[in-house]
Amino acid sequence: MQESAALPFRAAVFDMDGLLLDSEPFWMKAERDAFASAGLALSDADLCETIGMPIDEVAAHWFARRPWDIEAHPQEELVEAVVLRVIELIESRGEPLPGVHKALELLSAAGLLLAVASSSPRRIIEPSLKALGIREFFQVVHSAEQELRGKPDPAVYRSTMDLLGLTAEQCFALEDSVAGLQAAQAAGMKCILVAEPRQRDRPEMQTADLALDSLEALDREVLTRLGQPHSTPLS
Repeated sequence: MQESAALPFRAAVFDMDGLLLDSEPFWMKAERDAFASAGLALSDADLCETIGMPIDEVAAHWFARRPWDIEAHPQEELVEAVVLRVIELIESRGEPLPGVHKALELLSAAGLLLAVASSSPRRIIEPSLKALGIREFFQVVHSAEQELRGKPDPAVYRSTMDLLGLTAEQCFALEDSVAGLQAAQAAGMKCILVAEPRQRDRPEMQTADLALDSLEALDREVLTRLGQPHSTPLS
């Protein structure tokens, strides 16, 4: 705990999909197949547009823009099909992204509390963390499905901070998506962005406090810089 006293934070709050494990391809495949069954063809650009959003909001998003036969293909059935397929893919193929274990061990050794604040349903979060062998690192695991709105709304982050018993100034977020970054910022938190290459140049991503190529680059220097009044991108 003496080492953690030098750090400006008491907790780190992680997104899950695309940050702890490369599940975005699983989500994209599951969404593409499920919505195709209702006659809706989603392009890669379409699928990237909704990264970070809860799946029920993804379904509502596309129905509002490209309505399909809702009686033949209820939104709830499409959502369920996506969730079941994602769980199957994660349990059979899921692996931690580079630097995940290193980052968790670093932050835990520094005495920080760790939490997950994810748009995924709880029934996806828990199997995912267990499949990666990292469940024991987290004191709090919270899903946006328990909120009225998902990311980019800040509710999931605010509730996670409440569960930790901490303020926004005492926590920082780690995110990979626009929706997640906006949610963390709206909750008043500083945010480290670890986005995939094709997402990094999006204008919305430029507002992150710090940007890393991967969690491999997370170290005490990064945390110290993040705690400074005006953080600047590292990459």
